[in-house]
Amino acid sequence: VYILLHWTPHTSYNFHNTKITQDKTMTDAITFATPYDDSNIFAKILRGEIPSISVFENDDCLAFMDIMPQREGHTLVIPKRPAVTFLDIEPDSLANLIKHTQIVARAVQKAMNADGFSIVQLNGSKGGQTVPHIHFHILPGSILNAGAHGAIPSDPEHLAKVAEKIRNA
Repeated sequence: VYILLHWTPHTSYNFHNTKITQDKTMTDAITFATPYDDSNIFAKILRGEIPSISVFENDDCLAFMDIMPQREGHTLVIPKRPAVTFLDIEPDSLANLIKHTQIVARAVQKAMNADGFSIVQLNGSKGGQTVPHIHFHILPGSILNAGAHGAIPSDPEHLAKVAEKIRNA
């Protein structure tokens, strides 16, 4: 995983507590790879080892219902490429993930007849991330009125009905 930096001749930068000096124009890369654990639940969902209730899928992303939703319509959007945090995903993959998160958010807002919505993305266990695979939460309405995360499993039949509403929105 790389973050690309572009600079001009004889320039010095401080980036992520690293002093970078370069004598010529070029593109270089710094690696920010957090080790990826392919036994995480999202990796298992992507491999088809664990079922999910899908809302949207293409070659790059998967959106599915959170099985312990904080609100009705709580949807997750993940990239199919492995990355743990916001800093680990390749910029092009991140742009694509955000683009599809926006598409799914529009459908969630419409299907749930919500006046607004919250998008949440957590990084690292100290930042509140519980699954080590980058993902965005889409919650219809305000996060201030959301329930606790991971507290109450939802009925799969009910989630399937909500997912159908979102797919049809």
